[in-house]
Amino acid sequence: MKSKVILAVFLLLSAITIVAGETSSQTTYVITNDDALFTNSVSFFAAGGTAGTPTLTLAFATSLGTGQGIGGGYFGLQRVNMLADPSAQCVYASNAGTSDIAGVVIATHQLAGQFSPSPTDVGDAVGIGLVVNSNYVYASYTASNTIATFSVLPGCQLSFIDDVPAAGLNGGSIAGMALHGNMLVVAYGDGSIESFNIANGVPVSNGDAQNSSGFVASLGIDFPEGVDITQDGHYAVFGDSSIATKVEVSDISSGRLAPTVLYTVSGIVKAVGPGVNSGSVRLSPDQTMVFLGNNDGGSVSAAFFNARTGKVSGGCTSPSLLGFYNPWAFAGAVATRDTTGNGGVLYVAEYGFVDSYVGIVKIGVTGSACTLTESSASEVSDVQSNGLLSIAVYPPRSF
Repeated sequence: MKSKVILAVFLLLSAITIVAGETSSQTTYVITNDDALFTNSVSFFAAGGTAGTPTLTLAFATSLGTGQGIGGGYFGLQRVNMLADPSAQCVYASNAGTSDIAGVVIATHQLAGQFSPSPTDVGDAVGIGLVVNSNYVYASYTASNTIATFSVLPGCQLSFIDDVPAAGLNGGSIAGMALHGNMLVVAYGDGSIESFNIANGVPVSNGDAQNSSGFVASLGIDFPEGVDITQDGHYAVFGDSSIATKVEVSDISSGRLAPTVLYTVSGIVKAVGPGVNSGSVRLSPDQTMVFLGNNDGGSVSAAFFNARTGKVSGGCTSPSLLGFYNPWAFAGAVATRDTTGNGGVLYVAEYGFVDSYVGIVKIGVTGSACTLTESSASEVSDVQSNGLLSIAVYPPRSF
């Protein structure tokens, strides 16, 4: 009987934690880069609740050693990231104040180490963005306008390889990045975009730097910022820093960026939504929807997406989320809870100058209509952060 009791306790604990080397199918974490000004950290929030009331509960907070954040920057920069695979064992977070990258072991929530780039790579302007594949971590340094390449080693260790210059056509630094296969796509936050070939590790420009169609059409007031790429690598989707909610889509199937197609709330194309600003963008796991953080409006928007044609249409926008402008001020990154379907629940980073939060929004779709409804358990405090803009979800989406 005693052995059965011990076994039952072990199975219960296994259902609520991650065992080294494998993952529990019942556990979902929202992981934040707290971007703290003095001692930075990543926080792990466990997902729970019911279908009607999804919840998040702070489970762990891991100090990133001597790493320091800057408490702000571009909305579209992904400051915390991991391999897009359910078997991912490591999460990486950038420390913009000290210009290094931290590796954290997901199973144990322990810091694996801090890893420095070249002394000339500096990220304390508007942050350091991260993208990851099985061999490399790419970090965009916004003060030095460089992309640093780190080799992925066992135990969540990294080794710096080299860096390359990366600046926009209009002098901007990288505001968002995404990768697929041998292609790295960047938005510079100055209206221009570019892609790089990463087949040999260190990025090499594809020579396709260009101003986006939205930037040209708006006479220089709309700027692609967040970036996502479809699972088959056919389209790059950009969320624009703009007054209205705007999305731009580029066909990248040739291995280069094609001129973007603009989708906005006015003109000859269908409306995406009335939210203010759209610098954070994320495709749903089934690629039927594009989710956007309305950064300056404190809401979130969704649009329908056709992954075969790259077309964006219709959609919906939530009201401003709980606590907007009292006590938090900006909506940051968005990410879905589920790794299948439309994602089920949308998480939102909520930037506060003193206290930051994570919002929880339920996704509803009926035919050609959608709804975004905030959970009554939303506005979950991230006590470690005074400038939350970036979140990731574990297990991650598969692309």
